[in-house]
Amino acid sequence: MEYLLGTDIGTSGTKTILMDTEGNLIAKHLVEYDVMTPRPLWAEQWPDVWLEAARSSIRETVLKSGIAKEDIRGLAVSGLYGGSGIPLDEEMQPVRPCLIWMDRRAQEESDWVLSHIGEEKLLEITQNGADPYYGYTKMLWIKNHEPENWERTKLFLPPNDYVIYHLTGEIVIDYSSAGNIGGIFDMRTRTWSEEMMEAMGIPMEKMPAKLVESTDIAGGLTKEAAESLGLMEGMPVIAGGIDCGAANIGLGVLESGIYAAAIGTSMCAALISDKPVKGNGLIVWPYLYDAKNLSYYFAGGATAGAIVKWFRNTFGGEENNSYDALNAMAEKIPAGSEGLVVLPYFMGERSPVWDSDAKGTIVGLSLAHTKGHLYRAFLEAVAYSLRDAMEATGEELGEYILLAGGVTKSRVWRHIFADVTGYPVVCPKQDVEANMGDVILAGIGTGILSYEKVKEWQVLDEKIMPDEKNHEKYNEYFELYHSVYRNLKTDMKKLTKLAE
Repeated sequence: MEYLLGTDIGTSGTKTILMDTEGNLIAKHLVEYDVMTPRPLWAEQWPDVWLEAARSSIRETVLKSGIAKEDIRGLAVSGLYGGSGIPLDEEMQPVRPCLIWMDRRAQEESDWVLSHIGEEKLLEITQNGADPYYGYTKMLWIKNHEPENWERTKLFLPPNDYVIYHLTGEIVIDYSSAGNIGGIFDMRTRTWSEEMMEAMGIPMEKMPAKLVESTDIAGGLTKEAAESLGLMEGMPVIAGGIDCGAANIGLGVLESGIYAAAIGTSMCAALISDKPVKGNGLIVWPYLYDAKNLSYYFAGGATAGAIVKWFRNTFGGEENNSYDALNAMAEKIPAGSEGLVVLPYFMGERSPVWDSDAKGTIVGLSLAHTKGHLYRAFLEAVAYSLRDAMEATGEELGEYILLAGGVTKSRVWRHIFADVTGYPVVCPKQDVEANMGDVILAGIGTGILSYEKVKEWQVLDEKIMPDEKNHEKYNEYFELYHSVYRNLKTDMKKLTKLAE
């Protein structure tokens, strides 16, 4: 029997799993950490936290498995969208913390791009717009506000590629990570755009020169890395890519026309397509499989599972603070939480809303509402956000939607997603997150797994059908979800200025 490793560097933790080539989970290990938020709407992480977590999770997984290192044949590494990428100096040392996807500070830079370059030109070349979400606007923020750090920065490298560098000594960037940076990547040619980089004043040499497929071997483990991890020197390390795309790979999405949502700290809901999708405000980047032909047309909430975790930590109390207890409360509450609407914009919002000033909001509270009402309303808010993302594609999305991530553990939440969207929801029976996608990428990249073999792994649960009465009720709440935001949008901007 041969075995494969998959490591995913997430926003709040890094997990590694080891599986055999029949799709059986042998061992896993998770290392958790936090995001630094020094100011409102700022979000940073030191990359060595990711690196040490990756090393520890790999080492502990191998140790727990009891599998001989000779039988472990490959590793793929996925990671959170690292925003600007890690700014590294000539010695490949971090210059400052990485401005991750959640960071919203680069609004002035986004406005400058729209006024000096224009949205039409940006969309023509990159298929993406201008917003603080994108990595290139974060790079411009460093250039404008920290010129000393900008001069010291010789290379920007995404989180997974930073870890790969330390494991192999090789500097690469996969197509999904490059494309997700936005305005300096040409989606038509799948290369860096010299025109855009010159217009923005971002030197080409600050970006990795070698672009690779997510199934390509980035390099082999160095002797030092292999000894520290308990693995074989030279073992192939596969490039991997953006974690939400890896989660879709884990669901078996290896072809065009499938809509899948991976919901963890944030929500990444996307249509995979080999044809242009004329959606509204979507984020577009090359997919982690067949990156030259398949694109990931993505929208989704910046804070999905994050707001549910925030609710539990803030309002859970000493007793009944587990997700199981809160879900049990929510299950007793009718659709619509008896008149509550929550806007899940706790860190502004990205696609399709694109508003850094958007605020988390609870509307409709009364003395009759309980913790259960509020918790259900938070679950519903994430489902409204998913429906927003789905409708932004402007496409028919097939017979059902695939749903993966921590949300699949909650029965009440799965039913809420079906009722709000009106689509049947299908979840994997296994706890499929980005790690399984990493294992699949490692298997394909090393030649140990084939497309046909991977499809055999996908064991999906029964469809959760929407309740028509609940869906009709949620249609009205969804209209309110939009109107509440429209009516408060101006006041939200005022709140941002007051907070400053």
